Amino acid sequence: MMEIEQRLEALGIKLPAASNPAASYSNFVIVNGLMFVSGKGPSGNPKGKLGSTFTTEQGYEFARQTGIEVLAVLKDGLGSLDRIKRVVKVQGFVNAEPDFEEHHKVLNGFSELMFDVFQNKGVHARSVFGAVSVRENLPIIVDSIFEVSIETKE
Repeated sequence: MMEIEQRLEALGIKLPAASNPAASYSNFVIVNGLMFVSGKGPSGNPKGKLGSTFTTEQGYEFARQTGIEVLAVLKDGLGSLDRIKRVVKVQGFVNAEPDFEEHHKVLNGFSELMFDVFQNKGVHARSVFGAVSVRENLPIIVDSIFEVSIETKE
């Protein structure tokens, strides 16, 4: 068993099948050792805004679920999560009411999962934005960039 797979098991995380893109684009693109993962949202298709429909704590869990969705895409695209050299950049879009101010606490659900799974390689640069709306009224969408070892999926 691979190192990251063992860590996922220890964390009690079972990866789902990678979700399909919501429109005409790819789940990911790899260029010069960087894997750009398209925006993903939480599983279960929850709908609503932070600050009215959902609490910050619920948003944190949605961001964590989104991280698991991203891990599934990485595994599908790379064959093994051990090919991840580093989490480079995370950008979150929180579907929130205008007076909501805890976007950073919501995105911590994603960031902390990346650290739990990849340890120091999971520490990344990030930005988070409040959005008036996002596709399908999801509470959060995250896009991300990973440094990966270059080899073909076998």
